[in-house]
Amino acid sequence: MNIVLFDGEEWENFLPLTFTKPVAAVRMGILTFVERWEKITNKKVSFLTQNYLSEKFPADFQSENLFINPAFFPSKKLIDTILNLNLGQSIVYKNQLVAVKTVEQTPTITVDVIDFDEEIIHIQHSWDLFTYNFQAIDFDFDLVTEGRTSQPISPTNGVLNPDRIFIEEGAFVEFATLNATDGPIYIGKDSFVMEGSMVRGGMALCEHATIKMGTKVYAGCTIGPHCKVGGELSNAIILGFSNKGHDGYLGNSVVGEWCNLGADTNNSNLKNNYDIVKLWSYKEKRFVKTGLQFCGVIVGDYAKAAINTQFNTGTVVGVCASIFQPGFPPNLIKHYSWGGNSDAPVYNLDRACEAAERMMARRKVEFTSADRKILEHIFNLNNN
Repeated sequence: MNIVLFDGEEWENFLPLTFTKPVAAVRMGILTFVERWEKITNKKVSFLTQNYLSEKFPADFQSENLFINPAFFPSKKLIDTILNLNLGQSIVYKNQLVAVKTVEQTPTITVDVIDFDEEIIHIQHSWDLFTYNFQAIDFDFDLVTEGRTSQPISPTNGVLNPDRIFIEEGAFVEFATLNATDGPIYIGKDSFVMEGSMVRGGMALCEHATIKMGTKVYAGCTIGPHCKVGGELSNAIILGFSNKGHDGYLGNSVVGEWCNLGADTNNSNLKNNYDIVKLWSYKEKRFVKTGLQFCGVIVGDYAKAAINTQFNTGTVVGVCASIFQPGFPPNLIKHYSWGGNSDAPVYNLDRACEAAERMMARRKVEFTSADRKILEHIFNLNNN
């Protein structure tokens, strides 16, 4: 069975996070969407995404292909239905294509349709990632730990409900408080939880990530691979290779890869009038209602915020933005903004790529020609 995860209309709704990646490469819970389906099926999975992303995220087509829209979060019944599709069958949920098994190289609804009638989580917008992250952590925890034994929890830690705490090999956790009463706590391979940290589940700390001394991590948080966090986090996702290493608050937010939030950077997640929060929609080219009272900041890849940056409720930060000008930044910060304000100059493309290359080299990750082409494409979108 050849599995291809395809971008549906959700890709545009996930921007700016998906300017640099397909939906399937976004992290939610412990795993990315592609890692989750590879774990479920025990098979290698490829991507069908935007043309300019396809060099870095290629599709693998064979004589028969099972296309799956990863924005529909898997349930047991959905998994069983997808994996038992016959050739020429498709699954729809509320008139949207979920999966199809076909000889074609493009996913379309077929004549033989299964109308899926069980309620499932559909991740339709960027803010749905943190909204449903607790449920994703719970699902992934069982998926990743089934039939396995956690490393022992050191007696120096204060622990509640240890049966829902899993520590991978090489992780270091000492003199921390781990409360898994309300949800599981997953501590990934070679990760580090420093002394005095207070963690409430559900929480996912991915491999080689660090929670620094005295950090407060509330429920619904995912700290992606090679990230460092400090201060206070609540219902926030950091996709990977990004740092929020000092005091400051991050809540009801998603931060992309290769980002850095300087010391005492904070985001507001609640309006003073308690009104519904609006976020910028790249698809509709206007601010749209999220339906949420609590919504913080969505940060695109490679963005940087200087010390003491204060993000307003419902802020969107573009790719490669560098924020350092005084005052509150606007609720939409453009790609390659050099300063953050609405009238800020454009960050030079070559210098942005040089900074990205240096940052990635620190984590022993190559900045490839494909990475540069993606950043060039986004730069041209912003400045043509």
